[in-house]
Amino acid sequence: MGGAVVDEGPTGVKAPDGGWGWAVLFGCFVITGFSYAFPKAVSVFFKELMREFGIGYSDTAWISSILLAMLYGTGPLCSVCVNRFGCRPVMLVGGLFASLGMVAASFCRSIIQVYLTTGVITGLGLALNFQPSLIMLNRYFNKRRPMANGLAAAGSPVFLCALSPLGQLLQDRYGWRGGFLILGGLLLNCCVCAALMRPLVAPQPAGAPGPQRPARRLLDLSVFRDRGFVIYAAAASIMVLGLFVPPVFVVSYAKDLGVPDTQAAFLLTILGFIDIFARPTAGFITGLKKVRPYSVYLFSFSMFFNGFTDLTGSTASDYGGLVVFCIFFGISYGMVGALQFEVLMAIVGTHKFSSAIGLVLLLEAVAVLVGPPSGGKLLDATHVYKYVFILAGIEVLTSSLVLLLGNFFCIRKKPEASQPEEATSEAERLHKPPTDVRVDSREVEHFLKAEPEKNGEVVHTPETSV
Repeated sequence: MGGAVVDEGPTGVKAPDGGWGWAVLFGCFVITGFSYAFPKAVSVFFKELMREFGIGYSDTAWISSILLAMLYGTGPLCSVCVNRFGCRPVMLVGGLFASLGMVAASFCRSIIQVYLTTGVITGLGLALNFQPSLIMLNRYFNKRRPMANGLAAAGSPVFLCALSPLGQLLQDRYGWRGGFLILGGLLLNCCVCAALMRPLVAPQPAGAPGPQRPARRLLDLSVFRDRGFVIYAAAASIMVLGLFVPPVFVVSYAKDLGVPDTQAAFLLTILGFIDIFARPTAGFITGLKKVRPYSVYLFSFSMFFNGFTDLTGSTASDYGGLVVFCIFFGISYGMVGALQFEVLMAIVGTHKFSSAIGLVLLLEAVAVLVGPPSGGKLLDATHVYKYVFILAGIEVLTSSLVLLLGNFFCIRKKPEASQPEEATSEAERLHKPPTDVRVDSREVEHFLKAEPEKNGEVVHTPETSV
């Protein structure tokens, strides 16, 4: 397959940081928008589905839950497919699955059939698009990668603002069946985005043999031996427990304070509008030369900022207070969205990213399914929204401390303790005069030119190493 050249180890191709990479970025923007906004946008059809099948709101809410579970929980499967077949073929199949699920759902006669079509098939299709698109973005951008991640992440709030009104319009004019059918056709654009994911191939001199493909595991579990990855995975899993809770309950919180329905729903519009600008801005700031080496700490700060916003939002007593909360939550939420995959890329590197992101999404899938329901259970027990926001804030604050302290104590200390000894032994070995070996001057000259890093020279890299 064409994409396998990219996903089977180093090819010697430098990330272009532009050129066709901008087309890849546009495709990733669209895929991210569909993947994150679609599970929320289908909620506009819930009332029609309740009337059609005679079910309750909790039954229809399972559609969005299954979509998110497939998006996160199939991460390892996507990693295996990408490492085996490459990004472009996997995304093409995923686009067909996403469209086929919605088209088939328009002919369903029971809610169980809707679960299988919209939830499982469309969810799997979106997952097969989302993860490979991030992998390709990582291939095409290096120096500008934080900015590229921020711009791609902005697809989520942009598409949410567009798909929700579109879904309402389609339901009013064509009913839920016609709306699902049209949305299924719209999802075929994922195949167009897949066609943009052109694999990078190392140029070969005339007459030279083709590049040798190194053996590669379909799912590289060796990332768990990387303490940076383990700390990141633990922090991200804890963060997801509380990250999505406030957007789910903020509208109900406003209604509980006596705010009219239209004004309460407008809170999500405010949050999404701020999020649109926060993500690219966070990516641009992270890409600055003096900031990028500290991207892990900036990510930790964004989680701390988000958790602190949840705690302060719990004290809101009127509509104005909730508006202020949504503004600051949108800023912090956008920062988290722009930095989460950029930091993971920096931790594990290019060649292990396809496996690492699949494993992280699998761990987050459990937290996604546990987080909002646990907030609902707490609300049922106390009937006080304040406690829900406090719980979410504590969870996100805990995740920021796990990442910050884990990075500072468990990762940074080791190189500082071992590096002087390694440098001393290396220097002694290089400067120790040979006893009975004759050294050719041409070999010395070749050695100094070819391997400067082994002779005491420091090789600087813009990447963040956690």
